[in-house]
Amino acid sequence: MNAASEQVKFRVERDVLAEAVTWTTKALPQRPSSPVLTGVLITAESDGTVRLAVFDYEVSSRTEFSAEVEAPGTFLVSGRLLADISKALPNQAVTLELNGGKVDLTCGSSRFSLMTMPVDEYPALPAIPEATGTVAASEFQHAVSQVSIATSKDDTVPILTSVRVEIEGDRVALLATDRYRLAVREFTWSPSTPDITRNALIRGKTLADAAKSMGGDIRISLSESGGKEMLAFAANGRESTSLLIEGDYPKVRSLFPKDAPISAVVETSALREAVRRVALVAERNTPIRFEFADGTVTLRAGAGDDAQASESLQSSINGGDITTGFNPLFISEGLAQIEHPFVRFSMTEPKKSVVITGQKEQEGEHDDSYRYLLMPIIRF
Repeated sequence: MNAASEQVKFRVERDVLAEAVTWTTKALPQRPSSPVLTGVLITAESDGTVRLAVFDYEVSSRTEFSAEVEAPGTFLVSGRLLADISKALPNQAVTLELNGGKVDLTCGSSRFSLMTMPVDEYPALPAIPEATGTVAASEFQHAVSQVSIATSKDDTVPILTSVRVEIEGDRVALLATDRYRLAVREFTWSPSTPDITRNALIRGKTLADAAKSMGGDIRISLSESGGKEMLAFAANGRESTSLLIEGDYPKVRSLFPKDAPISAVVETSALREAVRRVALVAERNTPIRFEFADGTVTLRAGAGDDAQASESLQSSINGGDITTGFNPLFISEGLAQIEHPFVRFSMTEPKKSVVITGQKEQEGEHDDSYRYLLMPIIRF
């Protein structure tokens, strides 16, 4: 990569600059292996296009916008500093101009001077391959949000911080687990090859950041970069890439019970609110007790001399009475992802996993395109 141009100058509206810099710099590494990796690479083209890029050898983020380019060229400056400055500027046009080893930023009466970093030390950005398939951004964003809640927050086990992507023709499945729960979401997309079969592991945070910031149709690509597999997302002038996590994902699909003789259906919104209220007295690492009996589900939390709470809701129960318990946070997060008016609990026995799905009507069929499996806590 060439050294920074001798002169670069362009002018752009504050909101356009702030949005582009903020989005791109979300991919900056927390612990960079080299100082230049803290920078955002900015290239102004003579046709009025300005491109921003961040890359740390594993994850890249790129976007572009239109500007009044007076002098084209490239420079590299601190990404987080530029993001903080751009968000704090008055709502006026911003001019960035390279002068020697500094970039002068002017917005109204505000003046900043930023030190540049050597462009020739910045790594070459990975190429964005042809799309493997496309999916509506709204569909993809919803699917990712539903499964990402179940990714592990423990970085010492990278496999469990990831989301498994399974592609089988026009069907895609996303899976995530942190050992205590499992979320699976299936949806359809438009593959470039009808009989494609691929699997991939990508960091949950990287996937969530890429999904929620794109609109229209997202082009998803699976390919190799430098001998390593890579997943790329592109839409509306924004592009993200990530090397895949290596390793064998646990065979989590086997966790779903083959038969669930006991089921209970409850109104989703009412149950969410009841859980929220009862959880107020639940001690750390203690469950909310769910008692399914006599056409109702009764929630209880707290015990002994501590604060206690209980609440009962109407429930359609089939297969017998059962009492179990759930981590308050885990059950709350799972219920928040159920988009249907009713939620179904499919159960076998108190100490075994429970599968949560949604359904449109209390006596109707459940929708298993999203399944949330939760390990109960029996501590009564």
